[in-house]
Parts: sequence; structure tokens; C-alpha cells
Amino acid sequence: MKKVFLRSVSWLPALLFLGGFFFYPFGRILSLSLDSSALAPANLERSASALGFTLYQALLSTILTLLTGLPAAWLFARFEFRGRSLLRAMTAVPFMLPTVVVAAAFNALLGPRGWLNLSLMALLDLDTPPLAFVGSLGAILLAHVFYNTTIVIRLVGNALAHLDPRLVQAARSLGGGPFDAMRRVTLPLLRPSLLAAALLVFLFDFTSFGVVLLLGGPQFATLEVETYIQAMHLLDLPFAALLSAIQLGCTLLFSLLYSRLSARRGVLLSPRPADSNLRRAKSLPARLFVAGMALLLAGMFVLPLLALPLRSVTVLDAPPGGSAGPGTGASAAYYRELFINRQDSVFYVPPIQAAVNSLIYAGLTVLLSLGMAFPAAAALSRPGRLERLLDPFLLLPLGASAVTLGLGFLVSFGKYLASPWMPPLAHTLIALPFVIRTLQPALASIPDRLRQAAAALGASPRRAWLAVDWPIIRRAALAGAVFAFTVSLGEFGATALVTRPEYPTLPVAIYRFLSLPGGVHYGQAMAMATLLLLLTTAGILLIERLRLPGMEEF
Repeated sequence: MKKVFLRSVSWLPALLFLGGFFFYPFGRILSLSLDSSALAPANLERSASALGFTLYQALLSTILTLLTGLPAAWLFARFEFRGRSLLRAMTAVPFMLPTVVVAAAFNALLGPRGWLNLSLMALLDLDTPPLAFVGSLGAILLAHVFYNTTIVIRLVGNALAHLDPRLVQAARSLGGGPFDAMRRVTLPLLRPSLLAAALLVFLFDFTSFGVVLLLGGPQFATLEVETYIQAMHLLDLPFAALLSAIQLGCTLLFSLLYSRLSARRGVLLSPRPADSNLRRAKSLPARLFVAGMALLLAGMFVLPLLALPLRSVTVLDAPPGGSAGPGTGASAAYYRELFINRQDSVFYVPPIQAAVNSLIYAGLTVLLSLGMAFPAAAALSRPGRLERLLDPFLLLPLGASAVTLGLGFLVSFGKYLASPWMPPLAHTLIALPFVIRTLQPALASIPDRLRQAAAALGASPRRAWLAVDWPIIRRAALAGAVFAFTVSLGEFGATALVTRPEYPTLPVAIYRFLSLPGGVHYGQAMAMATLLLLLTTAGILLIERLRLPGMEEF
């Protein structure tokens, strides 16, 4: 009885937190969405339009991602070549980057002041940028491909890498051609992984917010962008709640479909070690395929990330009061501008203050996440009936979009939004499931006999925890802390709705400065995005270094 009571108490912090800051806000959204003003015919028509465009751009993005990802999956699953591991790792980096960093990177490469437009203007002696990339549907689609190609590479590529090639050889020996072997053998075995990858990519594209807002603009009204506009600019909270309810229902439906498909993955006949299927390209077509795909992937994933820091140190417009003139080349002028408020407005604080705000919020997110994750992960490490019942509730925040989460805070805690705790509370909701999943395997790996031996030697519970548990779980705890810190630094959707204008975070400040005219504001945005890129990349590398062998979930 005492054990059951202690296990129940372990769940209390996380369940009370989810109840107060997830279920209650979403209940308010659902009730507000049924308001008569929200169900006006004009709102229903606009909701249908936003839903239609959201599905349309998500479907297009998914098709383009599959067209890019499937050849890339074949490349990494079947061929050994120099730089293979590095290139595969580079394809995974964008998936963890904040949306504002990705938007800034594409701005630096293809935007009005990006490298391609600047080069064409210099080459053709033009006064205006010849390419209108930002503000187009193509920008949204390309950024989604940049983000999500790694999903196809990982899910489909891993299944393909473990597929026994003798199955295809048997089909060929029975008279089947290459197309028949692909259609009758390879595709049926890969179908579960292929469908799961396609649905997961579609889900991420469907809930995309930062990419659509920053690279597409408000004229591309997805459900997420329309919710943001209605809540923050038009102050129509009932209509925003209706849009969020539609988005949440669709997201949960897609999540359930993905869960069912994921349960069917991994059933392969005669699975082989992945390395056993790798070979050097010998024929000319194979060599051309490997070289072409490697160059395409390198250009797609390296150039945008390289363009961002280079653009942040290239001064094309002289800062007010500065000595750097247009076209003076490499300079730290934009980084010096991070300490200056050129707008002289309380709503446009010096960018460095936004960085300080982000670091403070990230620190609070780490403390809150670890404080609730430890007892919940400890209970899950020895699961019983209660844990199996409550475990799915921990994953529910993953099925909700950040914008919907922010709107829930807005309608539920409007008078408390001035509190500096609102952003870290929202960030903690997003980070908590991942932190729990990081700690749980480490806690489950601790043998009970070690604790019993410590107790037999006279160690107190606290001493036993420090001597036995902590040395085993400290790497996982640090990885969880870094993960929560990184998530908080880059979170944009919820933060844009719950952060006070005079206390922006780095992502919010980058969005503001990108929307302002003038080369100096653009340079400040590039400098801030570069700082966020470096911090996020360092966090990703540290998580990979701290991850224990065999713990592949994160």
C-alpha cells in the first residue's frame, strides 16, 4: 500500500502541471470555439479556406520531401563513399534548428539582401533584387523540404539498410526485371516505413508556423498563421479558438494514424546488419548517382547554414553613426549593433537584452522540467497498471501546436501574462515529455541489487541515491537539461503569443527585426540568428555526446 501511495505521489507534480497548464487551457479553447460569434458564416468560410490551404501546402511539401528523401535514403542505405557519415549527420541538423534560424538562413541565401540576389545585382548591374523568393509559396515548400528530408532518410533508409538483398536477387532469378523486383518485393516490405515517414512529414508540415509566417507571410493563411493573426492582430479570440480547435482535431487524427503505422514498422524478412548492404559505386550510372546526390544534399543542407554567419559579418549598409561603409566586407558592426536600440522604443529593446531574456527563460525551463521529470520518470522506470494508464497523457502536449498552446495561455491566463513565468511554463510543456523519455531508460537500467547492497552497508536513502543512482543517470540528466534548454531557446510559436513586447526572446526579436526596413535591422537579425544557430548546434552536439549507447530515441 505504501508503494502504491509513493508511486501516486511521484505522478502528482507532472499531472498537476498538465492539468493546470494544458488540459484547462485547451478546455477553454474548445468552449470559446463554440461561441456564436466564432460560428458566423464568414468565419466558417475563412476557416475552410485556411484548412484547405494548410492541407494543400502540407501535401505539396510532403511530395517534394519524398522526392528528395527517397533517393537520399537509397544513397545512404546502399553506397559507401567518402564523407558519408558527415553528410548524413548534416541532413539531421536542420530538424533540430529553431524555425526563425531556418527562415533567417534562407533569407541570407535567397532573400532580397541574400547572397544570390546580391550576386545577380552585381553581375547584371541591377538596382533591385531580381529574385522574389521570400513571400512565395516556393520559399515555404523549400524550407519544409530542408527541415523534413531527414525523416525520410532515417525511417525509410534504416528499413532499406536492413533489407536482405537476396530477396531481390531471388525475384530476379525467377525472371522478374528490376521494376518487377522493386514493385513486388522491395516496396511491399518498405511500405509501412514509407507510409509512416510520409505521414510524419505531413504532420510537421501541417503544423508548421514559423516557416510559413517568416518566409511566406500573412498572405499564406494556414490554420496556424490565421490563428496568430486573429489572436494577436485582430483580437478576435473566439475565431482564433475555432481555428485552434480545428487544427487540434486534425493533428490528433494524424497522430493516431502515425501511431498505428509506427506499430507496423520494423517487420522485415531475414533482416541484415546495415553495414553489410553498403558497397562502393563501380558502374558509371552508380557513380553519377552518388556524386549527383551528394552534391545536391551538400548544397541543400550546407549552403543555407553557411550563408547565415557569412551574411552576419558582411556589412552592406553603414550603421547609423558607424564608420563602416557599404560594401566594406567582413566586419563585426552588426554584432556591435546588438547592444544598441536604434528604434529608441520600449518595444524594441537592444537585441542583447532579448538574448538575456532567452537565457533566463531557458534556465527556468530546465529547472521546471527536471523537477517534474525526475519523479515521473522514476515511476515509469518500474511501470505498473497506474503508469500504463497515465503514460499516454504525458505525450498529449506533443500533439498540440505551439500556437494553439500559446492561445490557450492567452485565453486562460490573460491577466497573468505580465508574469515572467509564462514563457518558461509554456516552454516546459513542450520540453517535459522529451526530458521524461530521456531520463526513463537511465533510471530503468539501475539494478535493484545495487540499491539493496548500499542499504545493507548502512547507507541512508539520500546517500544511496548519491552513490548508486546519480553516477548512472547523470549523463541522461545533463542531456535532458540541455534538451530543455535548447527547446526553450528556439521556441517561437507559443512565445510569440505569451511574451510581453518589452521582454522578447531571441526568436521573437529576430522576427521583429526581419520585418523592419533597413540594412542595419536586417544585419541585427542575421547576427541574432547566428548566435541562436551556434547555441542550438552546440546543444545538439552535446546531447549526442551525452546520449548513452543503445538509447536512440533522442
